[in-house]
Amino acid sequence: MRDVYEVIIIGAGQAGIAMSQKLKTKGIDHLMIDSSAEIGQSWLSRYKSLVLFTPKRFSSLPGLEMEGDPESYPTREEMAAYLQAYASHFQLPYELNIAVNKLEFEDNVFRIATNKKIIYARQVVVATGAFQKRYILPLITSTAEETVHLHSSEYVSPADLSEGTVLVVGGGNSGAQIAVELAKEQRDVFHAISAPIRFLPLRLFGQSIFHWLEKSGLLYAGLDTKRGRWFQKKNDPVFGMELKKLIKAGRVIQKPRVRDVVGQLATFDDGTQLTVKTIIWATGFVPDYNWIQIDGILTADGQPKHERGVTGVKGLFFLGLQWQHQRGSALICGVGKDAEYGAGFIVKNAGSLTKERQIFHR
Repeated sequence: MRDVYEVIIIGAGQAGIAMSQKLKTKGIDHLMIDSSAEIGQSWLSRYKSLVLFTPKRFSSLPGLEMEGDPESYPTREEMAAYLQAYASHFQLPYELNIAVNKLEFEDNVFRIATNKKIIYARQVVVATGAFQKRYILPLITSTAEETVHLHSSEYVSPADLSEGTVLVVGGGNSGAQIAVELAKEQRDVFHAISAPIRFLPLRLFGQSIFHWLEKSGLLYAGLDTKRGRWFQKKNDPVFGMELKKLIKAGRVIQKPRVRDVVGQLATFDDGTQLTVKTIIWATGFVPDYNWIQIDGILTADGQPKHERGVTGVKGLFFLGLQWQHQRGSALICGVGKDAEYGAGFIVKNAGSLTKERQIFHR
């Protein structure tokens, strides 16, 4: 006889916590597991100056608002503290320091091999989020001891960087925030982008820009709607105008796409070159689901096959993916909506899977 959970949630970040809360309120036996040492650790590992571009009223999970001015913008410390408070408030079940090595489906049950033990479950939610494996563009022909290459997830603060010119690569919000911070520290900052940046103000007519995105029906418009499909085609904007102002003032020098990096020398698409001491690659993440050893779950390029998080294997779900169903799917403001949808399937399965599959007693 083997102990079996009804549901195991892999990942105790905002997505896993959102699902756990839904299942707790519905009375579904489950457990969250995570490789981190504490809830919210992923936020605390980001750069010190990180501030969300969503105000607190758009940075909360269902059932518990963040403390403080709802129009203020939370820091990384506030986000970590909020997730800890949320898990405590709802008394969500979790175990930490558990790293999943393999997920299989055998003997009519999911088998989860971890660094500590084997866990069995009738249903599994993969809630490891949209940010998994760091991605650095394959442009580095050779390295030089004098040049430091950092992914944006490794960057902490300007004080940790050596003196000299810094090149930030990537036109997203992380790259923009890091470039702004470095420029304010009087560093020589160059910012390389592959396409023109679309800037949106944090506030418009006295309201958060997310207020207007919600009012317009764009923020939560599903991919099954014309509005949602149109919105998905738009490049993600940079929220806030600070970088734009610094570029105009000449304090951040914008460059086109990086063509290659040889030693300390970066070459750009326009043929210009720059000698740099530090390159910060704000180039995002790629999925890392090699540990899922179940046929037919992943595409050829390693992306999950799903419809709103529901896979072709009954009882297996994904949560917290970029554009899983709507723009807010990977944001804390929208993940609860996807969790509610997935939880509905889990509740329906809870009875039928017990009958369909071999029953193990806990």
